[in-house]
Amino acid sequence: MPITLNGSAVKVRELVDVARRGAPVALGPDATRRVRAAREALDAAIATGETFYGVNTGFGSLSTRRIGGDDLAALQANLIRSHAAGVGAPLPTEVVRGMLFLLVASLSRGRSGVRVELIEAIIAMLNAGVTPIVPETGSVGASGDLAPLAHAAHVLMGEGQAELNGVVMPGGEALNNAGLVPFELGAKEGLALINGTHLMAARLALVWDDFERLFTAAVTAAAMSIDACRGTDTYLDERVYIARNQAGAAHVAGLIRDRMAESDILASHRSGDPRVQDPYSFRCAPIVLGSVRDAGVYIRGRLEAELGAVTDNPLVFADGDGPAEIVSAGNFHGMPAALPLDVTAIALSHLAGISERRVYHMLSVFDPETKLNPFLSPQPGLHSGLMIAQYTAAAACNELVGLANPASVANISTSAGMEDYNSFGPRAAAKASRGIELARSVIAIELLCAAQAMESHRPLKTGARLERAHATIRSRVSPLTVDRSPTPDIEAIAALIDEGAFED
Repeated sequence: MPITLNGSAVKVRELVDVARRGAPVALGPDATRRVRAAREALDAAIATGETFYGVNTGFGSLSTRRIGGDDLAALQANLIRSHAAGVGAPLPTEVVRGMLFLLVASLSRGRSGVRVELIEAIIAMLNAGVTPIVPETGSVGASGDLAPLAHAAHVLMGEGQAELNGVVMPGGEALNNAGLVPFELGAKEGLALINGTHLMAARLALVWDDFERLFTAAVTAAAMSIDACRGTDTYLDERVYIARNQAGAAHVAGLIRDRMAESDILASHRSGDPRVQDPYSFRCAPIVLGSVRDAGVYIRGRLEAELGAVTDNPLVFADGDGPAEIVSAGNFHGMPAALPLDVTAIALSHLAGISERRVYHMLSVFDPETKLNPFLSPQPGLHSGLMIAQYTAAAACNELVGLANPASVANISTSAGMEDYNSFGPRAAAKASRGIELARSVIAIELLCAAQAMESHRPLKTGARLERAHATIRSRVSPLTVDRSPTPDIEAIAALIDEGAFED
């Protein structure tokens, strides 16, 4: 069944299904009626001879230039051609598909004044698997994601470059091979295609989809590491987190308690252990990961709001019995997406950073009570074990530090000063996406090390849920008995995280 757009907010899962799994899309009848009504209202407003930004004027600082009626269609086509100015590597297919899906979802809400046929043409391109080639760099995330969306619209017009069935070709050729024809833009339609936050919002949705699975794996890794290092569970006491009054910390402490329930390893050293407290990376894991979880609540809320937004300009309000109103505003500004994306990168740096510290603790064995071999080596000296896995985690964390520097806090003015405060959300999106990759590798390294360390304590077992996680790891990665490259093992566990193998 296709995902039918009816004007309401789309769900993260729907975007992921379209972007990553090629789910078909359709336009619902209610949305069709609203879109047609808005277009009729816009046409009537144009007929009055009034001036409307981007409809019969130039764009940006050229908005004072009035455009004659005979040139309105050419104005829109020229807008697309001139704004397709991106550079750099092409965006991943899933990002471009997600961007197009959010574009048609926004247009379907009947505030943009486009024709139904335009929305149907974009949907046809999505359903046929025609993916525009969109360079990554070019949007400042304020007047909409102008350059990326222009590259996408360029293909809709039969120009630019596109990919179809794994082959890159001219946009017109891709449309023809898919049984489609180029679309001729009418008044305001070029502007409506590019004046939105659809790139950064799509990337935020895809990052969030990854973030949820990664967070669950990070909690599992923290719990496994506690038993791997023969740590205590006293700091998981529920009363501690009632006293702290932080919902995320209490939630994470509960998750770790559940995972470690009835652990034989915990019971084996409750008495006679000379240690009084574990290092912060263990003892404060609920506080740190709980803060990451609370940041995630904020990110998810802003994402869900954005998935129901109309981010065009100007907007058409044709809901009443009187004449429609064409209102110029700033809904295209990307700050509502840019800030959550910057927060995502910061949260990922902490999720990975505290994980790397636990890896260091396991491998360095500066605490003899862990009862582990140095670097988890099967024969220290002859075999180096997982020594360099921690180096890799450290390198990833160092890059995450740079990625955590917010993109949205510095500004560069554009369009001769008319567009004088931009969000730079697309840069924040690229950093958050890279952050997911790096953090996933760090958590995979912790799971690799914790699984190996747990076997040093056999025949004792950890909690039932952690034993299942250990078995999941062992389904792809065998125990370390002699030195081998850790890279395939890290990648295999990272794939398990991406597949959701450690979800509750």
